[in-house]
Amino acid sequence: MNSSECAFCAMVADPGAVVHQVFRDEVAMAFLDHRPLFPGHLLVIPIAHVPTLPELPAELVGPFFERVRQLTGAVERGTGARGSFVAMNNRISQSVPHLHVHVVPRNPKDGLRGFFWPRTRYPDQDAAQRVAAAIRAALDPAG
Repeated sequence: MNSSECAFCAMVADPGAVVHQVFRDEVAMAFLDHRPLFPGHLLVIPIAHVPTLPELPAELVGPFFERVRQLTGAVERGTGARGSFVAMNNRISQSVPHLHVHVVPRNPKDGLRGFFWPRTRYPDQDAAQRVAAAIRAALDPAG
């Protein structure tokens, strides 16, 4: 998909199309999710078309996540929430193929239970070490 086919890029191009925009600058835009977990649930997107986090240019990582940090505080203060949940998907369960961070206000006993998937354990320490080694090797393509 290219930016001309992306729903979020269309919103960037026509800010009037975003019904409940709360922030926009040259790096990011934030707006209320149209199907919120709780009132105040924001989506924060980069202005540039970036499909996933690994594709976010290095020079945008700091500026983009500074906006996410600021907006997370604003969501907590603006909704009176005692905390927040910040998350993103990459490809799987990513309803729009444009990087977006969910900022969800949280309160004790709000009914949201941890992560949205079942948690497991490694069968043993050797299995955990193998997975950790594979990830470390993937960080350094030279091996």
